[in-house]
Amino acid sequence: MPVFGKILFICDDKSYANELKDKLSGLGEYTLITESTSQAGVVSLQHSKCDLVIIRYAIPELDILTTINELKKVDPDCVIVVLLEVEEQGQSNQFAEVGVYEFLGWPVNPDKLKFVVEKGIKLHTLLAAGRKTVQGLKESNQSLEKQNTLLAKRIEDSTSNLSRLYEDLRSTYMRTIRVLAQAIDARDHYTHSHSENVARYAVVICNQLKLPAKEVELVRQAAELHDLGKIGISDSILLKPSSLTSSEWEQIKKHPTIGAQILEPLTFLNGVVDLVRQHHEHYDGSGYPEGRKGEDILLGARIIHVADSYEAMRSARSYRKIPLMKDEAILEIKLNSGTQFDPKIVDAFLKIVDNL
Repeated sequence: MPVFGKILFICDDKSYANELKDKLSGLGEYTLITESTSQAGVVSLQHSKCDLVIIRYAIPELDILTTINELKKVDPDCVIVVLLEVEEQGQSNQFAEVGVYEFLGWPVNPDKLKFVVEKGIKLHTLLAAGRKTVQGLKESNQSLEKQNTLLAKRIEDSTSNLSRLYEDLRSTYMRTIRVLAQAIDARDHYTHSHSENVARYAVVICNQLKLPAKEVELVRQAAELHDLGKIGISDSILLKPSSLTSSEWEQIKKHPTIGAQILEPLTFLNGVVDLVRQHHEHYDGSGYPEGRKGEDILLGARIIHVADSYEAMRSARSYRKIPLMKDEAILEIKLNSGTQFDPKIVDAFLKIVDNL
């Protein structure tokens, strides 16, 4: 099935533009808009609402960092790819820190171009939808409170209608929040499906511990939404390929609290909120955001912490391109039993890890 999309290419060399157009013509139904200056590219994005922006770095007048900043002002969800010659590829780190999605060497490999373009267009669609969802959630919270008040007044006369309407609202909110959580994972193609995988692992651990079905469902929902708070963390930090500074790490540590604050107005998720807030607490008290310790950390949060850590180690990341082997990840879990992780949860995990 062909992929459709509109691509803006900022490049002052017509030969580059023509070659890129030729390569794209066989990969999907793309519309290519070419601009020869950064200023024209920004104006074009204002009028054309493109799905992907490709920039040729070596434009003489191009201040790449300023251009990226201006493009992000026009479209905060703008997905940017930079073309680099071999001798320029050492510049990639500084661009990654300001939110560049990917780098392509020139001449570009068609297979790599196809992969990056398709994933970039899909990412832009998810991010745009996620931004609308956040705005919709803010507006809908007040509406939900009014609906709850109205429904409470009618409860004696229409109990069945109250139940149905409330469940409809609940289902709508859950679908909306899940879309938002998926969009957050998709901000970086390395973390796509991360929350789904964490939820799957957490449920298997719950079943090994023989937890009641109601508690298992609570853990599953919290695992799906555990990274929701990353909506409040900038791309330059989340996608940074190198080590974080101390101030950047402090920003990362806020995401459990941000996620809990987003969910708090949704009263039907009361049991989920604290699991989201506590999923980075360590068994020995060295975690965040509250430094809880041992049994003071909710059981579901301790389960999600093990599932989240294992899934992260077994996946590629912007800061670690090659995931850990299964045996390496399991060893890390074992080594941190009693410090980062609850030994009881680790024991249950080790019994089911071969089935994951």
